[in-house]
Amino acid sequence: MYAIIESCGKQYKVAEGDVVFFEKLDAEEGKKVTFSDVILVSEEGKIQVGNPYVKGVKVEGKVISHGKGKKIIVFKMKPKKNYRRKQGHRQPYTKVEITSIKTSTSKAETETKAESATKKVETEKKTTTKKTETEKTTTAKKAETAKKTTAKKAETAKKETTKATKKVEA
Repeated sequence: MYAIIESCGKQYKVAEGDVVFFEKLDAEEGKKVTFSDVILVSEEGKIQVGNPYVKGVKVEGKVISHGKGKKIIVFKMKPKKNYRRKQGHRQPYTKVEITSIKTSTSKAETETKAESATKKVETEKKTTTKKTETEKTTTAKKAETAKKTTAKKAETAKKETTKATKKVEA
């Protein structure tokens, strides 16, 4: 299991038990540090990618020590002008041992699956009741229109038969 976390403007790939050098953090030696900006988590071959961060995942570590990195020489020079400046720089760092990668998504996934299943059942019940109500109303409307059309047809048939009988009599 590993995770990619964002800290101090950089991204680090960490796993449990790793020792990572971060830029100087405001934490004392021996204290716990939590990183909540987790970009990616790989657990048993399953990869979760955040948008921008994975929700519910935290990486915890323990500060081992603070220190300074190797010296970097900054040398400025302008040719033909007798301008030369030599300066050194040592970047401070914090040495952190990653103790655990906590994912609450596995628990949350089971809860959300159960919730989504109950929601699906509820929506299906609602839709079936709505369908039965709409079917009842549509069948009632169809019956009314059928009655009206049959009544109109019967009236027109009576009128035609009376006209035909009058013609026969005349």
